[in-house]
Amino acid sequence: MSGWLIVAGLGPGADAMVTPEVSVALAEATDVVGYIPYVARVPERPGLTRHASDNRVERDRALHALEMAEAGARVVVVSSGDPGVFAMAAAIFERVEEDPTRWHDLDIRVLPGITAMLAASARAGAPLGHDFCAINLSDNLKPQALIERRLALAAEADFAIALYNPRSKARPDALDAAFALLRETCGDNRPVLFARAVSTPEEVLRIVPLPEAKGEMADMRTVVIIGSSRTRMIPHAGQPILYTPRTTP
Repeated sequence: MSGWLIVAGLGPGADAMVTPEVSVALAEATDVVGYIPYVARVPERPGLTRHASDNRVERDRALHALEMAEAGARVVVVSSGDPGVFAMAAAIFERVEEDPTRWHDLDIRVLPGITAMLAASARAGAPLGHDFCAINLSDNLKPQALIERRLALAAEADFAIALYNPRSKARPDALDAAFALLRETCGDNRPVLFARAVSTPEEVLRIVPLPEAKGEMADMRTVVIIGSSRTRMIPHAGQPILYTPRTTP
């Protein structure tokens, strides 16, 4: 097989946060595949075909990319952030696992990107400076009961928690439900960071104590980071520094 398939992360939004490795892959690609707004971030050029598709068709998108690479195309499947974090890398490998013999010799690679929680953490300081976890609040691929159980256990274990896909039109109350559960489990004023469109001109950072956190403060362009009981703020010019110490009592 002469074609190849690369699953690449475009970072949180700014062109400067696309890694050089990903830029090289995009320059060599004959085809780019992905969700509509992510494909739109890849400039048109001669010799490149862009295949944009809607959300929730990841399995079809993955098979299409594999088949084009099998036929000799140089395919890049793009995700925002990092492709291995709630994104297309797992979708590709789910398809590969269904028929591993067919794809055994295909050149498949994953190129990392800067995922939203890391970009948001860096903008705010270092709220993920000690043990943390990431939880996707979308119930498209897992039951709501499992989301609630993982949230409760993460809070009980005193992790800092990054929440992906916190709120959508289909799930307007999901984030408020998560905050209610966390308030019941934590019972303190730990800080909550709302980081929207980090690294873009629309970037907005907001930090509030957990009792004041509301779902309406987020949308699908927002990553939410709930600090642990150790997370603290330092007054600083411009905006406070949010960080979690590396040591524990």
